[in-house]
Amino acid sequence: MEEESKNFFQKVHEVAKLIPYGRVTSYGAIAKYLGAARSARMVGWAMNASHNLEDVPAHRVVNKQGLLTGKHHFNGTNLMQQLLESEGVEVVENQIQNLDTLFWDPFLELDTEL
Repeated sequence: MEEESKNFFQKVHEVAKLIPYGRVTSYGAIAKYLGAARSARMVGWAMNASHNLEDVPAHRVVNKQGLLTGKHHFNGTNLMQQLLESEGVEVVENQIQNLDTLFWDPFLELDTEL
């Protein structure tokens, strides 16, 4: 893995660690916060690469419509949904309910860029 990619992945993981319990954000919101607005897919790759990092709550990162698009990367049939529901997040047909209320935007919530 290139050093630049590794650093980007680490930055993505640092942002993900800041997502509050019971809230969610999107791949694109993390990318925008990191100054790479067109890199939502790369944020997805970083989330997929975080599965061996227990302190990275990858289940709190969804697509911009609130769909659990990364759920197939979790062990177990509905583990991503179960983790979200254990935090009080309602999920119906793989989609976060009340996304506008639960959405955490690092661009607005965090003071400085990592």
